Amino acid sequence: MNDTVDKLVIFLAKRDGIDKLVKTFQYVSKLVHWHVENTKPDVAQRAKQWEVASGLSRKAFRSGRFLTGFNALRRNPGSTPTFRLLSLFANSGEMVYFFFDHFLWLARIGVLDARLARRMSFISAFGESVGYVFFVISDLIMIRRGLEKQRKLLQCEEAPKDGGSMEKAADLESAVRKIREDRVMRLMATAANIADLIIALADIAPNPFCNHAVTLGISGLVSAWSGWYRNWPV
Repeated sequence: MNDTVDKLVIFLAKRDGIDKLVKTFQYVSKLVHWHVENTKPDVAQRAKQWEVASGLSRKAFRSGRFLTGFNALRRNPGSTPTFRLLSLFANSGEMVYFFFDHFLWLARIGVLDARLARRMSFISAFGESVGYVFFVISDLIMIRRGLEKQRKLLQCEEAPKDGGSMEKAADLESAVRKIREDRVMRLMATAANIADLIIALADIAPNPFCNHAVTLGISGLVSAWSGWYRNWPV
């Protein structure tokens, strides 16, 4: 049986695992910078450098990530016309996000003209926002369906049982547990997507709320830690 260190090694061996760790660094350092900016300028400058370095590192780790959405559309487009449409918009938005994020990274590190950064950031964030909206809708529909299925199973479980129904009761309990586990994972994904949507809106339509360091920092940590939970080995 794997212990915590074994699980941590497995977690960090995944691209999503290392991304969530570095994302934690990125947004913790953003909050540190905001907290000490006026009292300890030298510490604030170091925190800012850590934030920028973490953000650029994450962009490098995501090289080729746009193919994930493309493959999802090829292999698992959805079980119904509604889910196929939601999957098309969600994965297409994600593909735009990750694809143009390559150019944003190259502009930020000086390989491409730095003036392209703002335009690439807007296109990437717009695609990201579209993807998150449709991923959230899909997850909320699945959560609702899971609740309806769970309610029916619990009604069956409460029905009178005879001596030969113990195995059926165990199967019902297992099915309910799986529905609950799936719901928790989808709630974590929804929390992460909404948090990331707030961060993307700060690029698309800058405003005092979304662009505040505390809003960005908390949103980034919610997204990162939801990802930790979903990707942590069982």
